[in-house]
Amino acid sequence: MSQPVRTAAPAAPRAAAPPTADARPTATLTVTSAATAVALMTYTAPMVTLPDTAASLHTPLSAQAWLLNGTPLGLAALLLVAGSLADDYGRRRIFLSGTVALGITTALGALATSTWLFTLARVAQGAASAAILAASLGLLVHAYPAGPGRVRATGIWGAFVSGGIAVGPVLAGGIASLADWRLAYAVLGAAALVVAAFAPRALTESRAPRGGRPDLAGSLTLGLALVSLVAALTLGRDGWLRAPVVLLLLAAIALIAAFAAVEHRTPSPMLDLTLLRQAPFLASSAGGFFTGFAVIALFSYLPTLLQQTLDLSAMSTAALLMIWSGTSFAVALQARRLAGKISPRHQLALGFALHAAAVLTMLPAAAAGPWPLLLPGLLISGAGSGFLNAALPLLAVSSVPAERAAMGSGANNTARYIGSAAGVALMIAVSTSSGSPGHGAQVALVVSAGLGVVGAGCVALLRGRR
Repeated sequence: MSQPVRTAAPAAPRAAAPPTADARPTATLTVTSAATAVALMTYTAPMVTLPDTAASLHTPLSAQAWLLNGTPLGLAALLLVAGSLADDYGRRRIFLSGTVALGITTALGALATSTWLFTLARVAQGAASAAILAASLGLLVHAYPAGPGRVRATGIWGAFVSGGIAVGPVLAGGIASLADWRLAYAVLGAAALVVAAFAPRALTESRAPRGGRPDLAGSLTLGLALVSLVAALTLGRDGWLRAPVVLLLLAAIALIAAFAAVEHRTPSPMLDLTLLRQAPFLASSAGGFFTGFAVIALFSYLPTLLQQTLDLSAMSTAALLMIWSGTSFAVALQARRLAGKISPRHQLALGFALHAAAVLTMLPAAAAGPWPLLLPGLLISGAGSGFLNAALPLLAVSSVPAERAAMGSGANNTARYIGSAAGVALMIAVSTSSGSPGHGAQVALVVSAGLGVVGAGCVALLRGRR
């Protein structure tokens, strides 16, 4: 295929800053992990308070997916953009902007008086979280040279992804049981601002500018494409052939095609499309997508289902979810010890296989209880999730050139949260169209197990050299 004629030669890229010259590794790891945990706590807060939030905002069942999918929408739309901006204009700068914005937008979510105001606040939280997640791995790559130090750092960072998922529902559920669900968002907003206060002294700026102009056309077309796609997936639960859904899907396809055309022609593309021919990058993207589609999506909606089928309180459901996510945190911390024995790609396959097997063991209890029968499945799926969260960040940065680490993180997490948004819509659709809540919970578990098997197969088959 002939290459398009470019009107201007790109400026010579400057070398990336040396990773050991002025970075503060421990401080960088501490602050980025703390901010990531707060971002994930904000993301998971509605999991156990969805019934109370929906009742307070008078949200109909058909619109409840938006309460969960607002943050994935903001994440999916801006993760890759944020990663590219962080590499070009400063990872510390983008990280600080995201942390402050997360604090403000999360506090605003506590003041929302309608479904759409709350959803808009959640979208803004997702956009702020995108800046945090994308810039964090770029900062870590700058602070830790390739080798055991980086494996350890990315493993700990991945563990704090699990930690945020673990603490978010417990915090939100605990506060909701004592006061009001809105107070949880005020607390999380304050936590984000506290991290932002410590970040300027802890972090050292790093960038890898490539020269040329910012890829504004690529950012706009990709952002609009992902917004259209996630909106279509969220609305699709009420019927895939409805005009708004079809139009949004067509718009997403057209905009993705436009994005590809823009990236082929721009001197400084936001996403190097040649990476799509590289097996490690494809494995990273597939791993992120199926983590969202099979795992995150199920555990985003399962607490609501368990409250309906087993008559559990928000706090009891949060405690059960804590077993899953706490196990994930512990396993992710230890999984780095396997780095020299099991490749990240095989860790992903193992994680998906464990999740698929685990959720099938939960089928009898999900419909009628008793809840202790859920425990083995929660523990095993938590272990699988730990392997996923440890392997994904390492594969994300190792599958791209070192100077594009934030872009690699953005691409991986974009795939993860597109999968999450699609999966949440799917879980709500299959569970609410299956008759009783108990049967709906079982169908959701079976679908998640099947997706886990597909995810394991995809990452296992994607092998080859960069």
